Amino acid sequence: MYVQRYFAHLPAAGKITIFDRSWYNRAGVERVLGFCTEDQVKRFLAGTPLVEKAIVESGVILLKYWLEVSPEEQTRRLSERISDGRKIWKLSPMDIKSYDRWYDYSQARDDMFKATDTAWAPWYVVPSDDKRRARLNVIAHLLGSITYQDAPREKVELPKRQKRPGKYQDPNIRSSTSRTHTKRLLKRCMYMIPDLGGE
Repeated sequence: MYVQRYFAHLPAAGKITIFDRSWYNRAGVERVLGFCTEDQVKRFLAGTPLVEKAIVESGVILLKYWLEVSPEEQTRRLSERISDGRKIWKLSPMDIKSYDRWYDYSQARDDMFKATDTAWAPWYVVPSDDKRRARLNVIAHLLGSITYQDAPREKVELPKRQKRPGKYQDPNIRSSTSRTHTKRLLKRCMYMIPDLGGE
C-alpha cells in the first residue's frame, strides 16, 4: 500500500504533523515522469479517499493545501535560482525535467482533485505567486479550522531604570572621533553581511 509509509508519522492526540507534497507524489510527479504505471495511479486515486476518511473518522483534523503558481511565476523563480548563486541549491534536476511538462502536470492535478477532493478531506487551493500572502492565508485558514485556546501569559511591565551612578559619564557619541569610528564599523558590517534579498 502506497500510503503505508506515512502511517508511522500520523499525529498522536494533541500533536501536529505536516506532510509535504510527497503524500501525493504518485498522483503527480511519479505519474508525469513515468515512475509508476497508470494502473498504480488508478489504485492510488481510488484508495486514498478511503484512507483519508479513516484518518478523519479517528479524530484527526486533516487539511490539504494546494499552492497554485502561474507558469510565468514558475519561470521567474527557476530563472532566478539559475542565475543567483545563493539560490542554486534550491534547483534540482527534477525541476529541470519537469519544467516543460506544465500541461501534463496540470492534467494530473485535475485528475487528482476530481478523485480526492471529498467532503471529509477537501482540497484548499491557495494562489501563491505572492509567497507572503500565500503563507499568511494558509496560516489564517489553518488557525480558523482548529479549536484552540490562547496560551496564558503573565502581564509584563518594565521595571524602573536604575539611577546613573555618580562616577559614570556619558560618552560623547556626537564627537567627530566617535562618528568616524562608527562609520568604519558600519562599513565593515555592510561588507561582511551582504543583502540576502527577500527569500
